[in-house]
Amino acid sequence: MSSPSKRREMDLMKLMMSDYKVEMMNDGMQEFYVEFNGPKDSPYHGGVWRIRVELPDAYPYKSPSIGFVNKIYHPNVDEMSGSVCLDVINQTWSPMFDLVNVFEVFLPQLLLYPNPSDPLNGEAAALMMRDRTAYEEKVKEYREKYAKPEDVAGAEEVKSSDEELSEDEYAASDDEEIAGKPDL
Repeated sequence: MSSPSKRREMDLMKLMMSDYKVEMMNDGMQEFYVEFNGPKDSPYHGGVWRIRVELPDAYPYKSPSIGFVNKIYHPNVDEMSGSVCLDVINQTWSPMFDLVNVFEVFLPQLLLYPNPSDPLNGEAAALMMRDRTAYEEKVKEYREKYAKPEDVAGAEEVKSSDEELSEDEYAASDDEEIAGKPDL
């Protein structure tokens, strides 16, 4: 394994061969989406999430960036951005791991064993610690609303307010109508 780009190609091919639906975002191999099914024996079972994966230039020496595109209710996932708080990926990543590990081990473990003491979603963490049954009901509600298998392919990323609009998007936005009528 001589170069990170060869390793990136090999890991991506291995992921595609493992029956995961992978959609490339551009011509490079650094950004792509993967369809991820909620693990059995969890309130996430039956849901399908679109996961955005970004591979840094230093991959596999540096961990991939992982985020949920469609909403998920979980203490360790930011509800607005979909960012994942996952120590294994962010801090203990090793070049021995590959992309298949992320989807077959790391993400299922995250969903099966949430860590409410290190939350990105404080509301989910508090509910989980206070009332596990109500927490699982809320997870199922989100799964039904945002992670239906037939909807996942069309899941759109939500642009954060600090991202700039393209000229076409800016021209298409009707700011004048939103502002209302001028005072006379």
